[in-house]
Amino acid sequence: MKRGQLITHLKKNGCILYRNGANHDIYINSKTLIVTSVGRHTELDNKYCKIICKQLGIPTI
Repeated sequence: MKRGQLITHLKKNGCILYRNGANHDIYINSKTLIVTSVGRHTELDNKYCKIICKQLGIPTI
């Protein structure tokens, strides 16, 4: 999956960019205040995307 697709999905579900790390961006769910990191690779593994969604408590793609 493209990274842009995941970021769009996160934003649609109320997640916002918290800060930029060295190799990852940190996103926070604005409703639950759960934080997770998202890698900066152009292509992300589908399992990795599902794990990120599950950690943030949003529906998977």
